[in-house]
Amino acid sequence: MSAPKLLIIAGTFYRDIADALIQGAQEAVAAAGAQADLVEVPGALEIPGAIVQAEIADAGYDGYVALGCVIRGETTHYDYVCGESARGLMELNLNGVIAGNGILTVENRDQAMVRAVDKKKGADATNAALSLIALRDKFGAA
Repeated sequence: MSAPKLLIIAGTFYRDIADALIQGAQEAVAAAGAQADLVEVPGALEIPGAIVQAEIADAGYDGYVALGCVIRGETTHYDYVCGESARGLMELNLNGVIAGNGILTVENRDQAMVRAVDKKKGADATNAALSLIALRDKFGAA
């Protein structure tokens, strides 16, 4: 069986946080002997749509890794972005499209950096996607 091929989609609204998440994801890809391409979108809300575009194009990915960050502000926009991006990814997963969720939803930049750098949430999202790919292969759904 060939190495899994992932598409990492990074929302770059907070560039430094996105870069740390991407680094963690790429390290996990290398450790697993997988392959990955990277595309960037403006923010978390665009990530599910980017996955749909790759699926429509039949781009040949086994799964996706969604990376980004939403930091609470003074308005309800945070709630919508968090909820809708998570809902979009869950809807994809429930429809058989594998997507690891590495979109951070935090109160402040310090929390985001801890999760992106110290806790390697980009790697966690990648490993989640790889785990679901292995499970799909085990059940013979590929």
